[in-house]
Amino acid sequence: MNIKNNRLLQLFWSFIKIGAFTFGGGYAMISMVEIEVVDRKKWITEKQYMDMIAISQATPGVIAINTATYVGYAVGGFPGALLATLGVSIPSFVIIVIISFFLDAFLALTWVSYAFMGIRAGVIVLIFDAVIRMRRSLTLNAFNWTLLIASFLVATLTDISVIWIILTGAVLGIIWQIWITRAYDADGGAK
Repeated sequence: MNIKNNRLLQLFWSFIKIGAFTFGGGYAMISMVEIEVVDRKKWITEKQYMDMIAISQATPGVIAINTATYVGYAVGGFPGALLATLGVSIPSFVIIVIISFFLDAFLALTWVSYAFMGIRAGVIVLIFDAVIRMRRSLTLNAFNWTLLIASFLVATLTDISVIWIILTGAVLGIIWQIWITRAYDADGGAK
């Protein structure tokens, strides 16, 4: 087996594990993917991963699928994207099919409701971990703090769709970077 096929197999297996053991959706998966593909495997850099997360959130579809697809593509091109996407999807699909056969009996079990309470607590930890990891890659300046706080306030205190918040953040980020670049160039490269 050549190196490329070995890496594709590792990619598929990594996303099978992530898909099988991540409860709570794509946001809970963010830190697990980062640990696997950035920290352990070193297939991509932290900056590349954070860019992929930003794109995954801004593009239509489920963030878990989008992230797996982008990471897979970066690691192994189209075959990598396909295998990572299948890897992250197969466990959920299999679990849902099995549960659908026994749904009524499954939900009636007391220990299942207790398990879901524990899973919810774990999901909060996974999401919080993702927030901490993403914060590490954020450059802390007045613009980012203002955008972060404003986005949080708008998301929690209004009914404005998160899509508009993301798009507004993207536009403001572009404007900010153009302004900074022009100011840098006007000063002859000195800030």
